[in-house]
Amino acid sequence: MASLPKLVKARVALKNVRIFDGNRFGEPSTVTIDGGVIGGDGDGAEEVDCNGGFLLPGFIDAHIHLQDENDLRQMAKYGVTTGLDMATWPASKLKALRGRSGLTDIRSPGVPATCDGSIHSRILPIPKEVLVSGPNDAKQFVANRVSEGADYIKIIADVPGPDQETLNALVTAAHEQNLLVIAHASAYTPFSMALEAQADVLTHAPLDKPVDDKIVKSMVAEKRVSVPTLTMMEALMKSPSFGALFGLLLLRPSIFWAIIQARRGNPNRQGRKYEHARESVTAMYRAGVPILAGTDSHSGPGFSFKVLHGDSFHHELELLVDAGLSTADALQAGTSLPAQHFRLDDRGVIEVGKRADLVLLADNPLLDIRATRSIRRVWCGGTEVDRS
Repeated sequence: MASLPKLVKARVALKNVRIFDGNRFGEPSTVTIDGGVIGGDGDGAEEVDCNGGFLLPGFIDAHIHLQDENDLRQMAKYGVTTGLDMATWPASKLKALRGRSGLTDIRSPGVPATCDGSIHSRILPIPKEVLVSGPNDAKQFVANRVSEGADYIKIIADVPGPDQETLNALVTAAHEQNLLVIAHASAYTPFSMALEAQADVLTHAPLDKPVDDKIVKSMVAEKRVSVPTLTMMEALMKSPSFGALFGLLLLRPSIFWAIIQARRGNPNRQGRKYEHARESVTAMYRAGVPILAGTDSHSGPGFSFKVLHGDSFHHELELLVDAGLSTADALQAGTSLPAQHFRLDDRGVIEVGKRADLVLLADNPLLDIRATRSIRRVWCGGTEVDRS
């Protein structure tokens, strides 16, 4: 395709574009960008011929970790127009990354809920004063997150970690505030605990063994949602090089030794395989559990491997298709479904009045999911992203 001219006006009519309706791409038509939303009337707008390109709603990564503005730029470059952060603090840091024009829009729980002595309390620099010591701390923890502007609550289910009663209390306190609860659960036992606590969204998939019929039936019956982060599960099962671990020891020794300590005697590490996570996704998808695309991407220090913002999202879609999702369902997993299940009513579909988060592709991803990488243009809230 010939290159398109740079868009500079607030009202732009994208002509000759094929629009994704959630299942297929329609015949060439027109979509109007009117300020920050999708307009209904293209009269008087600057017309741009998209040469039959394929137009999708902006991608939504349902599990990211933020470090700075460069993360927003990297995601936007790859068509991720909304990022659902899963742990950023302090509140001032998060506030500074919100509402950036032309960059990825974010939601976040702020600091996640865990207890002293848990795996994550050893690995992450979580302030001691926000650790949850038991169920009696749950309401105050949630109230503090609400006062900081949290969009939902994240709890960390792990062994060692908060006990069942504490997880239950955290979920109850969040639901009393009409907040969703997202549970970290990367092994079978924590996954079961998160379900029992009635968390709304379970992020990651068990690595120690696949989910069984009992768990799958429970997720269907209770209308739970999965964000399996297969990209991260795959990365975890790839042994880091000696050089990477040695570098971590030199640069972040406290984290290095915390990781080593957390691994020792951890029952969740027995028999871990990527295939278990993949099989879990296949079983949940076939049973009708909503599957959302999330990567667990990050750029901060303290990791012996990287899951890169933006680029990893496209790999996640590929892994979801490999696990059995149709290409149409994989595209929904990265657009309309995260919007629906995270209560983002203003995005995720291409409709008049919705936020103008758009991705223009050269090739058809329904034929090959890898075509989501054929990005020609991206708009975040109606502002075109500088992808140079």
